[in-house]
Amino acid sequence: MNFIEQIIEEDIRQGKNDAKVHTRFPPEPNGYLHIGHAKSICLNFGIAKKYNGLCNLRFDDTNPVKEDTEYVDSIKEDIQWLGFQWAAEYYASDYFDQLYLWAEQLISEGLAYVDDQTQEEISKGRGVPTAPGVESPYRNRSVEENMDLFRRMRAGEFPDGSRVLRAKIDMASPNMHFRDPIMYRILHATHHRTGDKWCIYPMYDFAHGQSDSIEGITHSICTLEFEVHRPLYDWFCEALRIHHPQQIEFARLNMTNTIMSKRKMLQLVKEGYVNGWDDPRMPTICGLRRRGYTAESIRNFAETVGVAKRDNIIDVSLLEFCAREHLNKVATRTMTVLDPVKLIIDNYPDDLVEEMEAVNNPEDPEAGTRKVPFAKELWIERADFRENADKKFYRLSIDREVRLKYAYIIKCTHIVKDDAGNITEIHCTYDPNTRSGMPDSNRKVKATIHWATVKYSKKAEVRIFDRLFAVPDPDNCEEGKTFIDNLNPESLKIQDGWVEPSLTLEKAMGIKYFQFERLGYFYADPDSTEEKLVFNKTVSLKQ
Repeated sequence: MNFIEQIIEEDIRQGKNDAKVHTRFPPEPNGYLHIGHAKSICLNFGIAKKYNGLCNLRFDDTNPVKEDTEYVDSIKEDIQWLGFQWAAEYYASDYFDQLYLWAEQLISEGLAYVDDQTQEEISKGRGVPTAPGVESPYRNRSVEENMDLFRRMRAGEFPDGSRVLRAKIDMASPNMHFRDPIMYRILHATHHRTGDKWCIYPMYDFAHGQSDSIEGITHSICTLEFEVHRPLYDWFCEALRIHHPQQIEFARLNMTNTIMSKRKMLQLVKEGYVNGWDDPRMPTICGLRRRGYTAESIRNFAETVGVAKRDNIIDVSLLEFCAREHLNKVATRTMTVLDPVKLIIDNYPDDLVEEMEAVNNPEDPEAGTRKVPFAKELWIERADFRENADKKFYRLSIDREVRLKYAYIIKCTHIVKDDAGNITEIHCTYDPNTRSGMPDSNRKVKATIHWATVKYSKKAEVRIFDRLFAVPDPDNCEEGKTFIDNLNPESLKIQDGWVEPSLTLEKAMGIKYFQFERLGYFYADPDSTEEKLVFNKTVSLKQ
């Protein structure tokens, strides 16, 4: 049990909120969700489920300049893909009328005023935490003047940036958020839901707690950077005399070799360093999905990481481990050769084609088997042959035996090279008595390798991904450099591979998750066509 669950269980024991639990996930629709959001989604929806409560989805759409319905749609898709469904869908913009009335209420009670200072003057006047700020020269305007100006702000009389509405709290508070925070700013911008109805928009600190209150949220769970905002969250609820949810903070997710800033991710997309928000190298949920991570593996990752009170950095290998653990259970096995060299079985009949029975998933007996054609000429991985092998190399070499998976034991007799000294053909003989069910099928050899039939295999495009950033902390840059300079130039390699002929477009896209035997886990990419399948490498077989 984590500390948030302990708080909730104590509240239930005391009968607080009628022993009900109501959480919410409140993303701003200004970008695509990433793995850090996935942790918050799993936490908020998971707590609601555990305590038979409700979890709302509320879009914090208070900044029309940065928000778009594209992001709204992607967020909903990501949450549902992760396996969750919200109790109700809301938007902060649903509450603009009520928030405006509450702002007028604070003005009428002398707790808010219109400030004509510039943003620079306001920031300078706030001072520093160790010394009091300077009161605005407009702080003591009359209630009537403030009400008149605020209504004229709403009516669109003033240009952007000319005036703001500020709460009147304490310019000497050591908490900088208490030094007369801005409640409203003027923005003549079209909102994706309300159109041009409004030209003033509430700030996060004014909208968030009241939105929680309107929805009857009991526990407002957010990341640690909002801890210093909590006193202001409480102040607005108390000043307005409305339902007061409890804000609880937890440590946000930070991972090695990864950035979590939407602004920086947007830069990567706009400047072409990645191929969109769903690029499989991106930490976005849609990027992870396209890379081949399963929803269950991400949920397991969030549970394994747990909930902490202080920030820490999680090694990205833990996420990869969770993917590997789940994919091992669900991925369909197939034999694919990525770096081929031709293997010719000299004593195998020229026109004979056999069908070898291959297991689809040894972890799932119900997955059944499939037929793979076997013939005289095969592709094997170049790394599975070594001309001058030492005793530690157990795979194929001259005068050495290996088993071809699901097929026969072969022995290398000689090789053929081109003028540059590259091996072009490996010649072998096979023992026909070593196929499964034959007299010598149990004869032991030190290695088993996979293969693909030259004549019948299909060529596919295979995208091999590495970490997007070459260093554990991409934001830690030398002077004069940015996180862009820490990008890994080897984060994507594209090559052809030879896959089993039974893999049609329909079958590949239906199965999606594959283990290329001995090579790793792969995902059938939406770019696939009937002419050429495309696979993304998710993770290797081992760390």
